[in-house]
Amino acid sequence: MMKYLPQLKELLALEYNCSKADFDSEESLLTVSALKEGRRVYSSEKYFFHMVTLGKNAVVTADEALHPFLSDFIKNRTGHWLFEIPNLLPLEKELNRFGYTLSQTHHMFLPCRDVTPEKDFSVKWFHGEEIWQFYGDERFPNAICSEFLPHRPDRTVVCAYDGDEIIGMAGCSEDAPNWMQIGIDVMPKYRSKGIGTYLVTVLKNRIEENGNIPFYGTSVSNYRSWNIALNCGFRPAWVEIGANKIKDDNCHK
Repeated sequence: MMKYLPQLKELLALEYNCSKADFDSEESLLTVSALKEGRRVYSSEKYFFHMVTLGKNAVVTADEALHPFLSDFIKNRTGHWLFEIPNLLPLEKELNRFGYTLSQTHHMFLPCRDVTPEKDFSVKWFHGEEIWQFYGDERFPNAICSEFLPHRPDRTVVCAYDGDEIIGMAGCSEDAPNWMQIGIDVMPKYRSKGIGTYLVTVLKNRIEENGNIPFYGTSVSNYRSWNIALNCGFRPAWVEIGANKIKDDNCHK
């Protein structure tokens, strides 16, 4: 059974301006976007368009200028199929009219089982301001943010070492209160040795021991990342897609 599903519905209800029960409906839903306390903060602006599915219906929150199009877009369509290319193409065309373009789809995972690492590596833990020494290091584009972000601060990092050399790093940022998103980077010559799975597993376990919720995201085609998530006891929980202003690079990790 997937852990934290009730808490996920509470979080998404804030972000999509709806109720928790709306995610259990067979009918898709359209709401007006709003900024609510407790959401994940990836931008200070309201969503122009954002859509989510937990596998049944779709919940869409958007600027009211898009509502006439979106009302027809979701009508009589199975929610999760709205994320497929044939449906996204006309949506992209409509967004372009307003100076926006679709983001990538974000495939998100929650824990479903406990995992004890089968391997062991030499590691060192870093917390809070200890993490700042790694900002600007191009080896770690996924494990940590590019700089300190007060609205989604990096909280914990665990590094694996070969002697004095860092061979892999997993880190988590607090994207919403008590919601810790995990990212992972393994140096190229050390990949396929179980380092990524080990680091994500021990970090996931530490997050839960501290009473917080770990989550993990990747793209649809990154199967190396998918396998790490599955091996660490995660399973797919929800899929999101949004809109960025054209030439705007803002996105999730």
